[in-house]
Amino acid sequence: MMLADYATLWWVWVSVALVLGLVEVLAPGNIFLGFALGAFAMVPVVLIMPGAGVSLLLALFAGLSLLCWIILRIVFKRQSSGARIVERDINDG
Repeated sequence: MMLADYATLWWVWVSVALVLGLVEVLAPGNIFLGFALGAFAMVPVVLIMPGAGVSLLLALFAGLSLLCWIILRIVFKRQSSGARIVERDINDG
């Protein structure tokens, strides 16, 4: 089995999702979370299309990751911390 053939196995995508989720916990910033959700979303894709080529799977992974990242940006933007923007310094007279 070649290295590219591993992209057609569902458990590989679950493993990638878990590793990317762990990286997100260690390096927060909501960057890797979109990739982790994209990898997890690849599991049903691989199960539905077992004969798909590696290039198609990687393109789908990129698209799904981008979609998940955009959704996360929208969701996290709505959950603002309510921090106050300071426009005037206390020392301004």
